Amino acid sequence: MSMQTQERKHAARPIEFVTIKPLKLMHAVVYDDYGDASVLRTGMVEVPRRQPGQLLIHVEASSVNPIDYRLRRGELKGLLLFGFPRIPGYDVAGQVVDCDADAPFKPGDRVMAYLDHLRGGACAEFVTCPMSVAAKIPDSMSTKEAAAIPLAGTTALQSLRDHGQIAPGKRVLINGASGGVGAFAIQIAKRYEAHVTAVASGSNEAFCLELGADCFLDYQKTDFTKSGQQWDLIFDVAGKSGYLDARRVLADGGRYVSTEPNAKGMFMTLVTWPLSKSGTVMLAKPSAADLRELVELYEVGKLKVTIDSQFSMNQAADAHRRVEEGVDHGKVVLVNRF
Repeated sequence: MSMQTQERKHAARPIEFVTIKPLKLMHAVVYDDYGDASVLRTGMVEVPRRQPGQLLIHVEASSVNPIDYRLRRGELKGLLLFGFPRIPGYDVAGQVVDCDADAPFKPGDRVMAYLDHLRGGACAEFVTCPMSVAAKIPDSMSTKEAAAIPLAGTTALQSLRDHGQIAPGKRVLINGASGGVGAFAIQIAKRYEAHVTAVASGSNEAFCLELGADCFLDYQKTDFTKSGQQWDLIFDVAGKSGYLDARRVLADGGRYVSTEPNAKGMFMTLVTWPLSKSGTVMLAKPSAADLRELVELYEVGKLKVTIDSQFSMNQAADAHRRVEEGVDHGKVVLVNRF
């Protein structure tokens, strides 16, 4: 073997190590078994491979939703039949790294996405997702605000519009109005020109009224199911009231919508759909069109994003504990610092 051939072989090795290997691995928040927040750890996993029709996104921020800790605790084992390790999170805000040449996005675009992966995957340096679940972030919106919107905003919008059939003049009650979904629901309901009653703890009265609620009930003092009032739509964000209790304060033709995904709720959906007062357990569906609608509301000043607190990705366990213990109001955001 000649000296020149040997030099070429040795020269190629550093290039392979420096430029290829680091691109195969990324930091991520992972857990290897069900449990409390302490099971969350930072690890190295493979960068997901982008498929045609997908975006590869560098994650700059995410947020924590109740579904994240419920999945981590093993409450919904029946929905997740695959193994470990798992990466939590469904909300993504970041920049497009790679996409199809004819995509409506380009590398460098700021985007938000509600991941359609059943197990999540947002708490990592990179994610892939279909273009159909992502929307561009406007210049007027911060990355942290964008990260707070996807799952919670989509849940609120679809619950009221699609499942609740909200319309101008409808009387709407939102139970759990100060949390992430509830805060969005107040504003979306007002955008649809509904009359909104917000239910939360007394300390959140000013916050709910500032978002546009017409009336406020402190759940520690007033049980809305025994209030004698009636509503056309009851949106139980908190999952604290049941259909049978709420039914007595539903107007004829009224709708009860819950976000509590359990067997009892699913049975209620099946049994009550033909009744004049129906109940529905909703599961939000990722939708770029719905994200664009939420962005439009933000840009015209009709949707305010409230951030309860901020953590770095390597503090994911603390962020989960914060959501489990109960936020003051708004969303808990994770920024991509490992």
